[in-house]
Amino acid sequence: MKFVSSGFMLCVMFMLASCTQEQQNQISRSVQNWTGTNGVLEFYSGDKLMRRFLKIDKITTATGTDDGRPRSYRFGYGILDENQNMIADPGEKKVYFEISDFGSNYIFFENPH
Repeated sequence: MKFVSSGFMLCVMFMLASCTQEQQNQISRSVQNWTGTNGVLEFYSGDKLMRRFLKIDKITTATGTDDGRPRSYRFGYGILDENQNMIADPGEKKVYFEISDFGSNYIFFENPH
């Protein structure tokens, strides 16, 4: 069994080595989307924590519907940690959010109430 596992891993490594960096990134994102990451995203104003989102599985770059070109923001879903205790408490809901690529610092997020 070890021989099969080692051979399989060697084959996967060879295939990855022959991919471009973008193809490797896409494969990595596919695996990450499948396995999940359970991330935390925090937004600060100076040194003050303003918003925290828990249980984020991915943040995606938006693309145009018609042209497929990347847009100037990223989006995702996460539980808004309203009391900022790093726990998804009952009543705290999963919300949609957007993060700007522009120079101004802002985050757009769904109001859970």
